[in-house]
Amino acid sequence: VISLCSCPCRAEDSAMENIVTEKKAEESHRQDSADLLVFILLLTLTILTIWLFKHRRFRFLHETGLAMIYGLLVGVVLRYAIHVPSDMNNVTLSCNVNASPATLLVNVSGKFYEYTLKGEISANDVDDIQDNEMLRKVTFDPEVFFNILLPPIIFHAGYSLKQRHFFRNLGSILAYAFVGTVVSCFIIGLFMYGCVMLMKQIGHMGGDFFFTDCLFFGAIVSATDPVTVLAIFNELQVDADLYALLFGESVLNDAVAVVLSSSIVAYQPEGDNTHTFEAMAMLKSFGIFLGVFSGSFALGVATGVVTALISFNFTKLRDFPLLETALFFLMSWSTFLLAEACGFTGVVAVLFCGMTQAHYTFNNLSPESQDRTKQLFELLNFLAENFIFSYMGLTLFTFHNHVFNPIFIVGAFLAVFLGRAVNIYPLSFLLNLGRRNKISSNFQHMMMFAGLRGAMTFALSIRDTATYARQMMFSTTLLVVFFTVWICGGGTTQMLSCQKIRVGVDTDQETSVSVFWSIGPDGVERRSTKHESAWFFRIWYNFDHNYLKPILTHSGPPLNATLPACCGPLARCLTSPQAYENEEQLKDSDSDLILNDGDITLSYGDVTVSTDAAGAHTSGTPVGGVAVNSDEALDRELAFGDHELVIRGTRLVLPMDDSEPPLPLDSHRHRHKNETMS
Repeated sequence: VISLCSCPCRAEDSAMENIVTEKKAEESHRQDSADLLVFILLLTLTILTIWLFKHRRFRFLHETGLAMIYGLLVGVVLRYAIHVPSDMNNVTLSCNVNASPATLLVNVSGKFYEYTLKGEISANDVDDIQDNEMLRKVTFDPEVFFNILLPPIIFHAGYSLKQRHFFRNLGSILAYAFVGTVVSCFIIGLFMYGCVMLMKQIGHMGGDFFFTDCLFFGAIVSATDPVTVLAIFNELQVDADLYALLFGESVLNDAVAVVLSSSIVAYQPEGDNTHTFEAMAMLKSFGIFLGVFSGSFALGVATGVVTALISFNFTKLRDFPLLETALFFLMSWSTFLLAEACGFTGVVAVLFCGMTQAHYTFNNLSPESQDRTKQLFELLNFLAENFIFSYMGLTLFTFHNHVFNPIFIVGAFLAVFLGRAVNIYPLSFLLNLGRRNKISSNFQHMMMFAGLRGAMTFALSIRDTATYARQMMFSTTLLVVFFTVWICGGGTTQMLSCQKIRVGVDTDQETSVSVFWSIGPDGVERRSTKHESAWFFRIWYNFDHNYLKPILTHSGPPLNATLPACCGPLARCLTSPQAYENEEQLKDSDSDLILNDGDITLSYGDVTVSTDAAGAHTSGTPVGGVAVNSDEALDRELAFGDHELVIRGTRLVLPMDDSEPPLPLDSHRHRHKNETMS
């Protein structure tokens, strides 16, 4: 804080000063209300147009692309069509200061006035201060995006996650989100560093641009947000595995991109030159990445568990759904702020908090609160997302410090698509070596095409625009987001048709288990499943189902049924009365994640075919008393009609695919044997 003293001027009457101050405050209030009204009208117009598009089944332009177009139109009007008359009371005084202070105290005839820094104004805009002030009014503080608009979007992604398909493809999702994002970041960073070197050689660089800046740009544009594609996928009911791969990757890779960008910013080599390569500094940044991510993950899960425990113990809170929903909402939002206050990343924390609450806390809520929380966060996600995309269009014309460089822009587009290709195709090849359910080439092409950039990329780029390099990144990022949302998002339906990807798939019935036969080392014919779960998740599921859910929710089995007999008093203390009441009607929503050989029973008509842990299969006797050979019963089961799958007491009706005619029994069994042996 510094103090400046102006030249003596005529003292004005105190009462007149108060009147003038009140009038200015009232005008500022009206201006702020008008600015907010502009965004409300933008959202209203977007919603009405969305209804029209849905009514007409027009899928070329998604609501987010539409919001961007409306934002662009309003930005053009504000920038070029509206001019605020200059205020004759504005006085420009010059003062030589070495730095720009955040707060300025001005002494005017013995009275001190406080002024805050709003930003740099170019020499050409000094005469248009009023217009600049109006445009600055519609420019929000970047922290508004991180603390208010991003949390509901990220939380809704974790809270609405379809766990069945997510965990079925978890290994691939983690590979794309972690390995793929890091690889994409470095590919884009290296490519852009080459472009920067070229720009310096030909004299097109107007400021400093270091390799760490290139890596930072690679990190922020590696955050995918295929909201447009996923909305069309959901509407057309595209293959559940493709949806899970895209959705899971986008959810986790946003979190990885946030932590990765903060780790790059934290890269500080020793010495005067902070942009040289140093192994220790790189290892320190890598340690920061692991520490921040793991800490944010632990904090998010812990907050979700605490919320589950609160809803578990305060059962009377269920009698007041409004209070229950309010507590759930506040605990969820506080996770983001707590992580940011502790030096972690709120995006990661609130994401895993949402996943934890969907898995545990949701089961403890009353039916009214379950519906309210789903609808509340769905509404907040919709409004926040469309607000951000509207604001993107607006900032293309209202942001004052844009730096558009053709070489950097063209290089950025090439680098983004190259980074996406290196992320998808090599990783898919490696993943297919260990996947039984292969990621087909048309799925890979669709994932490559669906690598849209959106809200997270924009929020990361606008958070810091103080330097020349960051301003160029922000301007280029806007163009990348516009192109991917309008062109790639708009061409989703055509791409699905071109790649012949099936649509109209009911994801709730997509749990059918393809059963096939293999010859074991002992020569015995054994059965396995198409979506057989990994051993790690079998262990986790059993631990979670038998111990964590009974402690944290009312939906798990009583602990006295899972703990040793010697722990009976502890089991009765930790198990809620509702668990005993629900024991007979217990249906675990995650039971279809784990498919073990010993857990599956197939029934056809009056014949029951079951398998033991060794893989051998037996059959029951029909009502008529005539025994049926187990092989024949199971072949009938695979070849014809609907069948039922019983998993740990939960009966699911699983329709067979009618796209192919049933094969004869012998050829059907022979085909499965050959496929497995090959």
